[in-house]
Amino acid sequence: MFTGIVTSTGTLQTKTLVGGDCRLHISCGDIGLASARVGDSISVSGVCLTMLKPNSDGFFADVSQETLSLTTLGQLQQGQRVNLELALGLEARLGGHLVTGHVDGKARLVSRHADARAERFEFEVPPGLARYIARKGSACIDGVSLTVNEVDGRKFSVCLIPHTLEVTTLGGLAPGDEVNLEVDLIARYLERLMAPEYQGLEIPQE
Repeated sequence: MFTGIVTSTGTLQTKTLVGGDCRLHISCGDIGLASARVGDSISVSGVCLTMLKPNSDGFFADVSQETLSLTTLGQLQQGQRVNLELALGLEARLGGHLVTGHVDGKARLVSRHADARAERFEFEVPPGLARYIARKGSACIDGVSLTVNEVDGRKFSVCLIPHTLEVTTLGGLAPGDEVNLEVDLIARYLERLMAPEYQGLEIPQE
């Protein structure tokens, strides 16, 4: 579980094809990997991955075919930056919103323009994900927790403050670029609970 508050960025060192999927080697700065263990979770541009061979300089991670098909990780090039966040600890502040790192699909940046000292980004989502985006709700873009400002059909806009533009990879996006999108966790479960096939069912008693 994560918060969508990016604490550092890393750089893809190598991407190695292994048996139909791939292994990433990511170097990173001061994110606190000195105490990390094999098997710990880490969010890489919004995708929850399992750390292999973690050390103070970086880590390796295997990426499955499912993840490659749903996210932008398969498009990463050597030297490209990624957003990083360690898994949420019980003592941590929940500064963003609850994020699982289970990406629902890819959104596309349509436009960006200045909005006072911030910038307003407009994204377009696939038809099947548009219903989960709500005005003043939350969306996770490339691992960054953002508040949805406006919704227009399959498009929605968010406002990025200078700090977010500086410390994450979002400041380097250009119209047409794809990003990883995770919709609000509550919206997903609410849809499942409200599905017609589950209406009228009673909760089993112990």
